[in-house]
Amino acid sequence: MPRNRPGHRRRALLHRPSAANTVIDGLSARTLAEIARLEMSRNHLAPGEVSAAVRTWKAHMRQPLRVLWREDELGGTHWDCCGDPLEARELLGTVVRALSPRAARELRRVVSRLDGRDARDAVYALYGLDGLDG
Repeated sequence: MPRNRPGHRRRALLHRPSAANTVIDGLSARTLAEIARLEMSRNHLAPGEVSAAVRTWKAHMRQPLRVLWREDELGGTHWDCCGDPLEARELLGTVVRALSPRAARELRRVVSRLDGRDARDAVYALYGLDGLDG
């Protein structure tokens, strides 16, 4: 007779703590699974933290440039309740370095899409343009 009966092992697998559903648009299921494994294996990452960092950075980068400048000049006061977007971006960079090359490439593509808006808005502000029409 085996040391642990198969039924006990199956029950133990059912009650294992699972990662929060990490859903990030633009990432494959393979990359999402690797991120979930990374979150479970690292003690400085909580389940779902990478997904929350992407949402925080996305919300920050969708704001108009004038709001971003005002926050930079006056200091972001709402970051205590909603999360610091700069820390979120730093976390995403750390996670990209910890992933396999394929998964890192996918996450880097998603993050660079969000970062690209900042560069575009800076160019528009520099030349006084109001979008693509200008």
